[in-house]
Amino acid sequence: MMPRMNDTDALARLAAVIESRKPANGGDPEKSYVARLLHKGPDAFLKKIGEEATEVVMAAKDCEQGADVQKLVNEVADLWFHSMIALAHAGCSPADVVAELVRREGLSGLEEKALRKAQAREADA
Repeated sequence: MMPRMNDTDALARLAAVIESRKPANGGDPEKSYVARLLHKGPDAFLKKIGEEATEVVMAAKDCEQGADVQKLVNEVADLWFHSMIALAHAGCSPADVVAELVRREGLSGLEEKALRKAQAREADA
């Protein structure tokens, strides 16, 4: 299912909130979870991404055993949220990710992976 316009708008709105919570933009680590993670530095939000990724894997495995699919959706939302914090820290946005997915549209995953490996080899040479 393709995202509806308001769905991508929701990502843009969330990205704007995350941006506003950066300490450099006045985000207060005492009042904002996002500001606190960003204030602590990359290790804090990267740790959360790792935790959330593990929870996504566990929820997906549980779905295979008949667990409620909503748990998987919730965990993926947590992973996306924390990934958006990493994107903001790096000066990127969800729109950058969407643009990359659009660029890959119609490419075979195997071909795309081979192309990235070839480009990496060229860059190393």
